Amino acid sequence: MKKLKIISWNVNGIRAVLKKGFLDFVKKYDPDILCLQETKAQPGQAVIDLPQFEEYWNSATRKGYSGTAIFTKVKPISIINGLQFNGKYPKELKDGFGGENDDEGRVITAEFDNFYLVNVYTPNSKRSLERLEYRHKFWDPLFLKYLKKLDKKKPVMFCGDLNVAHKEIDLARPKDNRKNAGFTDEEREGFDNFAKGGFVDTFRLFNKEGKNYTWWSYFSHARDRNIGWRIDYFSVSKRFQNKIKNSFILPNVLGSDHCPVGIDLEF
Repeated sequence: MKKLKIISWNVNGIRAVLKKGFLDFVKKYDPDILCLQETKAQPGQAVIDLPQFEEYWNSATRKGYSGTAIFTKVKPISIINGLQFNGKYPKELKDGFGGENDDEGRVITAEFDNFYLVNVYTPNSKRSLERLEYRHKFWDPLFLKYLKKLDKKKPVMFCGDLNVAHKEIDLARPKDNRKNAGFTDEEREGFDNFAKGGFVDTFRLFNKEGKNYTWWSYFSHARDRNIGWRIDYFSVSKRFQNKIKNSFILPNVLGSDHCPVGIDLEF
C-alpha cells in the first residue's frame, strides 16, 4: 500500500510567502507533492531551498502575475503545461475570446503511474464581473473538457483555487454575495458541471459542516472573524474517491489570504 500526502496552496506570491514562514510550513506538514497557485514568479526569481523536491513551473508571460507550480518528491511520468488545445478551441467557445489561458500559466498537470494531478488557478471574474462571460462560456467548459480527456486514460485529481464557492455552506454570507464574483449562478453552474462530469469534491466526503473556509478578505479583520469563503478544492474522479483517506483544510497556516488544503491518499 502506497501513501501520499498532497497539499495545495494559493500562496499569493511565492517571493512574499517565503518571507512569512513558507519553508517552515513545508517542513512541518511534509507533503509528498505540493501544488502552488498564484506564484507570481518565473523559475529562478525565488530561491527555494527544498532539495528533496523536483520543481515544475508554469509561469505567466506577464511578470508578477498568476502562475502555477508543482513541487514533488515522486518523479512524474510527464508534465503538461496549459490545456493543450494549441489554440484550436471549439468554435462555440472560441468566438470573442483569445487564448490567454495558456499565457497566464493557470494549469500544470503531472502524470503519475496511477493518476493525473491537475493544478489549477481559475480566472477570477473580477469585482465588476467583466470576466464572467469568459469564465462561463470559455474557461469552465474547456477545463472540464480537458479533465474528461485525461480521465479517459487514468483517474484525475484536480486541485487549486477554483475561485467559486459552490454551495451556500461554502461562504459565510451567501445572501450578501448572491451576484458577486465567486458566487454567481454562472460560476456555481461551472462547478455543478464538474460534479455532473464525474468529479467529486473530496472535502465534502469527510466534512458536511459549515464555517470551513480557505480564503478571507484582508479587510475588516475577516480572517479573525472567520468571515470567509471555501474556494480552494481537491476533486477526484468518482472511481478514485475510495483512495482518498482524508481531505482537510489548514486554516491556521498564515502567509497568504488563502490557506492550504490537502488530501491523504492510499492506493
